[in-house]
Amino acid sequence: MAKVAARLLLTAHLFASGSGRRSAPKSQPRRRAAQDDEPFTPTPNPTTPPHCFKILDSVRGGSRAAAGEVGGSLGRKGGPCRAARSPAAAEGVRGEEERGGGGGREEELRWRCEEAPHMGTTRGVACLLVAVICLSCAAAAAAAARSPAARLHRHLKRFNKPAVKSIESPDGDIIDCVPITHQPAFDHPYLKNHTVQMRPNYHPEGLYDESKTNVASTSSGDKPKVQLWHQNGRCPEGTVPIRRTKKDDLLRASSMRRYGRKRHTTANPMSVNPTMLNEGGHQHAIAYVQGDKYYGAKATINVWEPKIEQPNEFSLSQLWILGGSFGEDLNSIEAGWQVSPDLYGDNNTRLFTYWTSDAYQATGCYNMLCSGFVQINSEIAMGASIFPTSSYSGSQYDISILIWKDPKEGNWWMQFGKDYVLGYWPSFLFSYLADSASMIEWGGEVVNSQPDGVHTSTQMGSGHFPEEGFSKASYFKNIQVVDSTNNLKAPKGLGTFTEQSNCYDVQNGNNGDWGTYFYYGGPGRSSNCQ
Repeated sequence: MAKVAARLLLTAHLFASGSGRRSAPKSQPRRRAAQDDEPFTPTPNPTTPPHCFKILDSVRGGSRAAAGEVGGSLGRKGGPCRAARSPAAAEGVRGEEERGGGGGREEELRWRCEEAPHMGTTRGVACLLVAVICLSCAAAAAAAARSPAARLHRHLKRFNKPAVKSIESPDGDIIDCVPITHQPAFDHPYLKNHTVQMRPNYHPEGLYDESKTNVASTSSGDKPKVQLWHQNGRCPEGTVPIRRTKKDDLLRASSMRRYGRKRHTTANPMSVNPTMLNEGGHQHAIAYVQGDKYYGAKATINVWEPKIEQPNEFSLSQLWILGGSFGEDLNSIEAGWQVSPDLYGDNNTRLFTYWTSDAYQATGCYNMLCSGFVQINSEIAMGASIFPTSSYSGSQYDISILIWKDPKEGNWWMQFGKDYVLGYWPSFLFSYLADSASMIEWGGEVVNSQPDGVHTSTQMGSGHFPEEGFSKASYFKNIQVVDSTNNLKAPKGLGTFTEQSNCYDVQNGNNGDWGTYFYYGGPGRSSNCQ
């Protein structure tokens, strides 16, 4: 800025000493307005020396918006100065931030001071001084717009939508009741004018009797309190409950741009190189089917609160609806429960969903943290704490999750328990899953960051091995797939997979009460798991 000021003052001195005293013609044709990217050159008058001068300099670190403001303030009707600027200069800080933003960008600000007839030196110098002041303001505004606090505010505004009601949960969460058409899904360009499908056209046939699921029923006839925030209220009809993203949530993230996104690929039991399955520190204990076309899946999942050793680790139990290869084209829809201190800031067990259409590279996110999933239900909040959870040798609690493809519209729907149809993933989000899934997986997953060079002690499931059985080991029961006739059936050819059975294991079975089931999980680091 010192260089710019010096140059301006030098020009002012030259103006005062010479050209500023030149007489102007009584009339002069109005100049053609400069084109957006055309440098200004005063039109010479054959009879009178030109009485206009130009200052052309670079404003380093200046914002586009501030540059536009300077031009506007000096170009008011009747003023001596006006600015010619490129379209980029008028886009503003917001455009800069969306394209990566940051300092060091160079914008040219072209000042044209047009001296009216007999304009005095004082007026010309005043014009230059105003330019110096405004350029200083531009640099300050640009610096403020690029500050961490400003970026944080913009991200929070993007995540959190205006609510008609907010409910504080006993665990400290804030649940915002947002109008259905204002939810994050409608930030997607394909959903701008989307008509919400308020119910699926078809339900799969052959649903299992949910009365055996503790969390999904209550003897009093009242609505069960399946999430912790229900203790303090419910959202009104016509709204959807969304867990509010707080400043601390973003500050915990390694990157605000990557907040709410996974960084790994799904386990591929068919890989010929098992060591690659633990790439990125992710380990699994799963049951799976493949080799057919699948149009959905269901399971009743035992709910626990596993211990997490490191904040950047997580433990989850879920089902995967998969399409495509396990390369960069993988399509996945996922739902279940998880404990993730890094994402949520605590060790609570929470309902979650996830989706991706490119193997977690650029598309998809957890819960409602990006556009995609369209929620229609006012009762259940994605990312909210599940209540209650199971205890070792004590009461056992389950949740039931069903995901299926609507044969008419093609959207993938999700149901929680027997009472809550939550919403859908529009079919256009996917490539392979726009038709059907080629693999279904159920089971547990943990992140093993190998603290201090040894295996993590983060637990999967209950933290106990499958052979301990009911009320001690975690389980999936009544696992089913949706076939091409929209019927729920027991999976054929069920396989199991784990990377390190001495750390986390899986054992499957079948009986009349539980249908097809399996126990899974483990404690992580132990004398047999190093």
